[in-house]
Amino acid sequence: MAAAERGVVYLVWGDRSTAVLDRSIKSLVAVHSELSVEVFRVDVDDPIKGLLEKPRMFELSPFRETLFLDADTVVLGRLDYGFEQARRFGLACCICECPWARRYGSLAGDLIEYNTGVLFFSEKARPVFEAWRRMSIELDSSIRFMQGDQVVRMPYNDQCGFAAAVASTEFSPFVLPLNWNFRPQWQTSFFGPIKIWHDYSDPPSSLGELHAYYENRDAIIQYHAT
Repeated sequence: MAAAERGVVYLVWGDRSTAVLDRSIKSLVAVHSELSVEVFRVDVDDPIKGLLEKPRMFELSPFRETLFLDADTVVLGRLDYGFEQARRFGLACCICECPWARRYGSLAGDLIEYNTGVLFFSEKARPVFEAWRRMSIELDSSIRFMQGDQVVRMPYNDQCGFAAAVASTEFSPFVLPLNWNFRPQWQTSFFGPIKIWHDYSDPPSSLGELHAYYENRDAIIQYHAT
């Protein structure tokens, strides 16, 4: 496959994104210099409401096979496998660190929540993105959560509509292991190499050493704690 058919898309908004976006792109290029990168900037008055623009990644992408990355991600290893699964299944992603989509007021039951900060997709996933775009407007995506001993409300979240879209279209995404979207604030251990670090903090230098180790075919997959 020609490299031009495969690329990476970012959607960014607000002043906080610039430094972390530069960090993310630099890490991506260091591992995948052959991939094209497109950055789309969203003009919104409310930075939190910018999350509801994320379904646009599908219509904005110029690629046959696309990886969407949140700006606060760091690419640590080759991502070919994720692209290959997106070609086969249409969508490849990770289950959210909080897997219960019922935390949103408009959803219920055992519906699974996926993390939308790392999404590999192709044309086959069009129904999901069309439903996500619609449901991001229709659904109450607010979340109540505990901050210390206080109940706090987040007014908007993109993952509510995405979970509902996957369920309503009866689409079966390829589920990648947490190494492909590692969230160190909540996920404190892992096996083998981390592919994508997803946090505003910088990944520890030891992760680079681990990657060098795991590139050896004789490497033994081991347990690691952050």
